Amino acid sequence: MKRSEYKEQHKKTMKKKSSLKKKIIRFVCFGALLAVLCVLLVLNLFITFSDVSKLEEPAPRSTVIYDPNGEVISKISNSKIEGVSIDQIPDTLIDAVISVEDQRFYEHHGLNYLRMGRALIENAFKGKIASGGSTITQQLAKNVFLTQERTYSRKFKEMILAKKIERVYSKEEIMERYLNQIYFGDGAWGVQRAAQTYFGKDVSELTLSESATLAGVIKAPSNLSPTKNMEKSVKRRNLVLSLMLREQYISQKEYDEAIGQNLALSESTVPHNEERYPYYIDRVVDEAVNTYQLTKDEVLSGGLHITTEINPVVQNALEDVYADDRNFPDSTPDQLLQSASVFVNPKTGGILALVGGRGEYTQGRFNNATDLIRQPGSALKPLAVYTPALENGYHMSDLLEDEPIDMDGYAPKNIDQQYRGEVTMYEALAQSYNIPPVWLLDQIGVQEGVNAVERFGISLTKNDRTLGLALGGLDKGTSPLQMAQAFSAFANDGVMEEAHAITEIKDSEGKVLGKWQGESVQVTDAEVAEQMTHMLQGAVEEGTGRKAQISGMDVAGKTGTTQLPFEGVNGSKDHWFVGYTPDIAGAVWLGYDQTDADHYLTSTSSFTAPPIFAQVVSQSASELSTKNFDLSLIDDEIKELNKQKKKTKKEREKKEEKKVKDEKRKEFWKGIEKWGQKWFND
Repeated sequence: MKRSEYKEQHKKTMKKKSSLKKKIIRFVCFGALLAVLCVLLVLNLFITFSDVSKLEEPAPRSTVIYDPNGEVISKISNSKIEGVSIDQIPDTLIDAVISVEDQRFYEHHGLNYLRMGRALIENAFKGKIASGGSTITQQLAKNVFLTQERTYSRKFKEMILAKKIERVYSKEEIMERYLNQIYFGDGAWGVQRAAQTYFGKDVSELTLSESATLAGVIKAPSNLSPTKNMEKSVKRRNLVLSLMLREQYISQKEYDEAIGQNLALSESTVPHNEERYPYYIDRVVDEAVNTYQLTKDEVLSGGLHITTEINPVVQNALEDVYADDRNFPDSTPDQLLQSASVFVNPKTGGILALVGGRGEYTQGRFNNATDLIRQPGSALKPLAVYTPALENGYHMSDLLEDEPIDMDGYAPKNIDQQYRGEVTMYEALAQSYNIPPVWLLDQIGVQEGVNAVERFGISLTKNDRTLGLALGGLDKGTSPLQMAQAFSAFANDGVMEEAHAITEIKDSEGKVLGKWQGESVQVTDAEVAEQMTHMLQGAVEEGTGRKAQISGMDVAGKTGTTQLPFEGVNGSKDHWFVGYTPDIAGAVWLGYDQTDADHYLTSTSSFTAPPIFAQVVSQSASELSTKNFDLSLIDDEIKELNKQKKKTKKEREKKEEKKVKDEKRKEFWKGIEKWGQKWFND
């Protein structure tokens, strides 16, 4: 082959190889581009279908509970975090966090590729993931959705979630969620708890120096916390301040002032789990859930503002009484004698004070004041017998039978085992005799009693439709709250206002979620209410409720004692006193959680429950403007009653004189008989 031909053929061969090489390069480039596009498409699909809806859940915020004057009485929360809005977080804190954690926060879309590349190289040299190069968005994704493990798969998920978060939320929303989620050491989650823990203040009050300190803690809370290592914390704060200066978030003057300040910590103002008035707060939560259809999580972490009817003076008086064991009978060594009290405003139905038990309070403890169901004993007599009797034409001065009776096998007895033949209705109620109300209920009809009790808001069963209703021997029973609500009608001209703790609920933005729309029930007329008040005053002034007397103030009320569920022991199961003044009505209950032969009350209710009522009300006297009952509608009735009292007194005096004379006559003839026998024997 000639040289020229060889060269020509070589050129053709080289062209073919060059063309093939170019094709291969083009194919590889196209394949790489296609692979990149596929990866991007897959990544986009991952990002698109990633669920970050959990971030829609607002950061938990403490619910604030107020008294009627707008004073905060408690803050409640079921979370270690107390969320705040971005508007409450000072710009200096946000700038400090950006300066030290993510300087390109407002520029990137979730990932800082330059930092990621640097971190990738560092990790390659170290052979493990030591540096992450995470943006604030990535940190948020990790804190909310992922674990803290250092793996490439977790890092990949973090990147996907960060991109999705950036698509869905604004930078401000991301920053707000981030600052409410992260850990600042010393048990402080979120910026609000951190500000309270280290500096004893709300996050909105942080200074530049304090903001830089908190921003510096984020990297390593356990190592950089000012309470753990002040020197390191100050050094880190100074670094943050220098970065803020470099990024032009602060001026040289601001930098110089802040860096020259001592880092002063303050006592923590984080709310303790020990809430004030825990039983009252439990009632507020229950009411918010059951009456206003809120969930418990909404109440405990929704940042609500709840205005209540609580009167701190009355509540504190009640708390003080229950804190002193001397106000209660001795308990058995193995079981604490329990008690509960609740006080309401008769005019509004507002619950002024409430304590649901004795001993150490624990979260979710049974609230005896609102949830207890026990027989009320004689405390039910005014509702079940005497009110309906007055409505049916009876009068306070009418005479009722007080002789042994047997109603188809039901044969009640008076506690003192005495019988007086006849007593006025007034005396029967004041002295809590048992036979007269049973006889009277039989006269007016059991159904009248049933209707009255149910009108007063107390539920009955079919088994309660007996004469035993007259003595409060209910099939199930009732609660102190229901009894206080029922008796409050007597102090309010026969109108019963529904008992409630909440008057208004607002959300975290101030929007009204609900206002109290209570029900008023005219359970009896004003004249009957005044007659009942006069008789119940008698029970306090000269009857079984004497220990409820308060100097300078009218008090009306009724004791109640229930029988033990077994025989052969002299004692009782429950003690009650339900009473009222013109401005306040309350119920007091005492008893054991488990009543048996070793756990029961040894006295009657006259000695235990009335003094508790009297102490609380007397200590609350400054809140009670009206001291005397207005009984002007029944002046004539009272006059007639007083006449009957005098008449009854004279008759009893005559009977007593006759009894004495008869006894003397018997003694005389016995003496004659003895003398005669002695004379005959001699």
